[in-house]
Amino acid sequence: MSLLRDHDLARAFDHASHTYDRLTSLNPGYRTDLLRSARRLRLPGEGAGLRVLDLGCGTGASTLALLRAAPRARITAVDASAGMLRRALAKPWPARVRFLHLTAEEVATAGEGPFDAVFAAYLFRNVTDPDAVLGSVRTLLRPGGRLAVHEYSLSGSPTHRALWSAVCHGLLIPAGTLTGDRALYRHLWHSVTAFDTAPAFAGRLGRAGFTGVRVAPVAGWQTGIVHTFLARNGSTTETEDTR
Repeated sequence: MSLLRDHDLARAFDHASHTYDRLTSLNPGYRTDLLRSARRLRLPGEGAGLRVLDLGCGTGASTLALLRAAPRARITAVDASAGMLRRALAKPWPARVRFLHLTAEEVATAGEGPFDAVFAAYLFRNVTDPDAVLGSVRTLLRPGGRLAVHEYSLSGSPTHRALWSAVCHGLLIPAGTLTGDRALYRHLWHSVTAFDTAPAFAGRLGRAGFTGVRVAPVAGWQTGIVHTFLARNGSTTETEDTR
């Protein structure tokens, strides 16, 4: 099967937006793992005085994780899907959170930034050119700024690959078929199997110029399937804690 890209993918998310939160709620640990990754940014002072970008915010689950991890930060959340953004905007948010309808590629040229931190959840396997988006992220980040990527990126173990395929074919794709979104959930399955393994994506971050790259697993059934990738835009002497 071919992967969905760009406008086709945004339209698929538009269509799925009305059931997306309900389906993700079936995934044990989905929101807990997002919060764990957001907290791994280790933003000081609860984010006071900091600007944070939520890149690919969807219906706002990642935005809420950031808000809980850094309740005093100013958060800009962007997504390419108008339907997903409408779902996000329908939820209550404090004034320091704002949403913009932009693709990941458009943010750097939209006059946004600089940001002290960028959080990207379930984004990079969905973009056409992840290296170009990583380059854009570096231009958006202040020197020393922090990046956390929360992503389906398999460990490289055949066991984890088989588990992912079993979950997709036994649960996710059938559930998506019932809602009329079979193409999107087949894309989800294939986008993960076709994407970088965790070591490969860590290498990609290093080649893009990020420093201090670290990889941390999530807990539960997604161990070896979802990882947090942590990095800096430039050198730092801080010791990172990936708990």
